[in-house]
Amino acid sequence: MTKTATSSWKGPLLISLAIVVAAGSSAIAAQSAPDIYAEKCAACHGDTGKGDGPAGQAMQPPPIPFSTALKGKSDSWIATVITKGGPAVGMTPAMPPHPTLSDDQVKALIQYIKQLKS
Repeated sequence: MTKTATSSWKGPLLISLAIVVAAGSSAIAAQSAPDIYAEKCAACHGDTGKGDGPAGQAMQPPPIPFSTALKGKSDSWIATVITKGGPAVGMTPAMPPHPTLSDDQVKALIQYIKQLKS
């Protein structure tokens, strides 16, 4: 292969590689709120936020339904519970922190959880 032929494909290859790397990290960040909920919350809180997930059923006491637990709570309070865990707001340590979620993921998750309680 000549030097000209080799250099003609290097530019597009590097651009393609950069796009794939960038898309990979944004794909993780773009994980939908329902997917995050299913992965991190549903086992305890249940599919509809009633505290009846399989792990939640084994807890004593089980998680309180969102319709009760979130009544009168601000988005900031809910964000603290999600990112820092139950003890950060005087609740049970059985609610683990999720500090690796981005701010956008937390905001989307809050909106998703709030619609579950209605």
